[in-house]
Amino acid sequence: MSDSGSNADLGIVLETNDPERAWNAFRLGITALNAGHSVSVFLLGAGVEAEEITENEQFDVRDRMELFADEGGELRACGTCLKMRQSDESEVCPISTMDDLLNVVMASDRVITIG
Repeated sequence: MSDSGSNADLGIVLETNDPERAWNAFRLGITALNAGHSVSVFLLGAGVEAEEITENEQFDVRDRMELFADEGGELRACGTCLKMRQSDESEVCPISTMDDLLNVVMASDRVITIG
């Protein structure tokens, strides 16, 4: 089983490519990081498309993702979901597995799903 890093206070499973919902998920993650919490975000299903949401000026998801990572947040994407969409991992978001998602869920104090 792969290691998803340290335990998180908050685990966020993002399962949508809706610009506003994805943007708000990362805003929550950044807010929690700034409050001193550790946060892991796992992109699943359509959520793996979040980094590609660039056409929406009001909800700059890629910017929020980069800030989340810069602030120390852990970000991973489902490899199977990426493969189904013929996408690759990015520098900000590496490919992960269901074992990694399980680790996020089991190691987090709280887990929310945004879909």
